[in-house]
Amino acid sequence: MAKKLSLFECQACGYQSSKWMGKCPNCSAWDEFLELNETQQDVLKETAKTGTKKSKALPITQIKEENFQRFSSSDKELDLVLGGGIVPGGLTLIGGSPGVGKSTLLLKIGGNLANSGKNVLYVSGEESLGQIKIRANRLDANHQNLYLLSEIKLEQVFIELAQKKYDALIIDSIQTLYSEKLSSAPGSVSQVREITFELMRHAKESDLATFIIGHITKEGSIAGPRVLEHMVDTVLYFEGDSNKELRMLRGFKNRFGSTSEVAIFEMTSKGLTSAADISKRFFNKKESSIGSAITVTMEGTRPILLEVQALVSESGYPTPKRSCTGFEQNRLTMLLALLEKKLDLPFNEYDVFVNIAGGIKITETATDLAIIAAIISSFRDRAISKDTIFIGEVSLIGDIRDIHNLDIRLREAITQGFKRAIVPKLPIQKNDNIKCFEATEVSQLIEWM
Repeated sequence: MAKKLSLFECQACGYQSSKWMGKCPNCSAWDEFLELNETQQDVLKETAKTGTKKSKALPITQIKEENFQRFSSSDKELDLVLGGGIVPGGLTLIGGSPGVGKSTLLLKIGGNLANSGKNVLYVSGEESLGQIKIRANRLDANHQNLYLLSEIKLEQVFIELAQKKYDALIIDSIQTLYSEKLSSAPGSVSQVREITFELMRHAKESDLATFIIGHITKEGSIAGPRVLEHMVDTVLYFEGDSNKELRMLRGFKNRFGSTSEVAIFEMTSKGLTSAADISKRFFNKKESSIGSAITVTMEGTRPILLEVQALVSESGYPTPKRSCTGFEQNRLTMLLALLEKKLDLPFNEYDVFVNIAGGIKITETATDLAIIAAIISSFRDRAISKDTIFIGEVSLIGDIRDIHNLDIRLREAITQGFKRAIVPKLPIQKNDNIKCFEATEVSQLIEWM
């Protein structure tokens, strides 16, 4: 009789081992290893298979291109971040912190699709049908073609899909579903992996556009195995404070489009709606303030004006504090060290706090100049003109580097009524509506201020 082979799996990250371990060597989690029985091991082997048909390599010149016939979600912001619309057969994973609006957005999108004549199945394992109905009334999502199913068993979901032709499927959430093939609890690594694989297979075979809501961990990543993000076609993350109105949906993976675009929504009494006139939401142009500077950042193809706020105060401790909200703290430390080296400013004796207004997170370096301007404004207790913007990347050697899409940024600044711009290089096309000052070194910025 063949000896039974033991297999243990970490329930935090999916790492597998032939013996039990107290600490996972992959994710450093403690007491997360569980032994898989023979049935679970068999299902795991089936999931790992890529198919039973024999494949034959073909020259790339003989391969025909696939033309994706997208359809609109009736929401321009979501269509933008998806790459132009919903792809039939595409599997999209949406993650975000609790209360940020994942279920609200997808129920609204389901209502939009149903209103356009498409059949949509909304599966919820967390709420009753009555609770979903109450939210649908608020979102104006009551349409005949939107079907609700309160179910946590995957096999029952497939039975419903076989009885009617659906164009879109919404799963809320992946951690609440379980498959009868496995005996582990819903939300475990084995269950999430098996369910995602089955949903992916069904979506590709039936051209069913599928949306999955995924919970996130305290570190901000999707809960479950990392293979979950590799199996889906698109991964979107919600950003923003649940206590504020604005939300940002950022793409981290998209097989059918670019990941540089960002969708911006506003939480209203009717749910998440596309934010209108967002340019004035992230800055205050009413009056000049000490420690405040305006810059223009690019989110995909969209220019957004931001207010950078800085506070510099004398430190009462041997080690001064450095704190950032919406900006990388390591980069702030680098900029302060540069100011100490090049301009002899004693920031080693001061606490420095930097905040990006509006709850947005800066991911590019073109805002370095505005960060420095706000810090110096607070340090010298002098306000910056409310009609001036700062655009430029600052290097370690103290020079100000050129940035991309300068003309687009300046056009947005002109639209919002700004008169002056501090830039690393004068634009090719001169515009009389805004006066540009060229600054190639940090010392020139000090002279201008």
